[in-house]
Amino acid sequence: MPVEGKSDLERIGLFSEMSYITIGDKYVSHYMRPFNEAASKNKQMLPGGSKTMSALQAGYFDPEFVRVFNGEAYADPVQLRRRYRLAESKKNLGKAFLPSNGDKWPCGLGSFYGTIGGSYPYFSPQVRDKARYVPPGKNFYTNPGKKGTGYGYANLTIGEQYEHLPDEYDLARIIAKKAQEQHKRLFKGGPFRLNLYPQEYFDMNPYFTDKPLPPEKKPPSEKRVALPFIPSSPAKKAGGMKGGTFDPYPSHSAEPYVVKDAKGVTSSKERQIFHPPPGPKSRPVTSVMTLNVKRSLNAKNYKTAQLTFF
Repeated sequence: MPVEGKSDLERIGLFSEMSYITIGDKYVSHYMRPFNEAASKNKQMLPGGSKTMSALQAGYFDPEFVRVFNGEAYADPVQLRRRYRLAESKKNLGKAFLPSNGDKWPCGLGSFYGTIGGSYPYFSPQVRDKARYVPPGKNFYTNPGKKGTGYGYANLTIGEQYEHLPDEYDLARIIAKKAQEQHKRLFKGGPFRLNLYPQEYFDMNPYFTDKPLPPEKKPPSEKRVALPFIPSSPAKKAGGMKGGTFDPYPSHSAEPYVVKDAKGVTSSKERQIFHPPPGPKSRPVTSVMTLNVKRSLNAKNYKTAQLTFF
């Protein structure tokens, strides 16, 4: 911490400023300086070069061509299937099962030879006797229809003539309104509300309230302003040049200009000037460009790094 001037905490926001490692070094100009200066000096590592793919063995890693099935025995699939069948047949406890009698073959069309039972009457192909057809009765006869559409003509319908009934305008709305009023009259009270129901932080309508409004305040009655008081006669000027005062002006007294100390300094603490406590201090911060350069180009990817265009 320096003896004179601001402390490190006030200047850079740190308890103690770290020492620098470049004190006493020679100045090196960064103008037209190569990025990797060591790459242009002395001998560099020279690889053997890239190999082109060809049919020769020089294009592969192994010195000799290695076959995949080298030294593998030949297997006959037919022989393997036969061995599998023989192994499965050894698992049988006896000879193969043979039925006692074979299937019976019919002698012709419609024959029941070889079946368990004979024919059934339900499946008989014989045609049944049908009852005699009795035609239905004739329809009733009526007079031919009268001419006319019925609108504006009397006695043209089957029954009596209907009287005209008035149809009010928007009758469905009136009926729905009456049903709603009847529904409200059946209520015993207001809607049930819970105080624990979650509500929004701000109301949709800031002027809405559930509480009843207070009675309207009547404006105060206007009071008539009284007329200003006007004396009967104006004031008289005082004599003796008093300038409107009761007594004459006092005589002027010569008083020299002397600065008077309000309070003398008694101690060294009172002699110090008040300094407010310092606020939060800033500290060195790495720039955004430097951070991006370190992330995109570092010791792990400097060989494979590529330029990025935006």
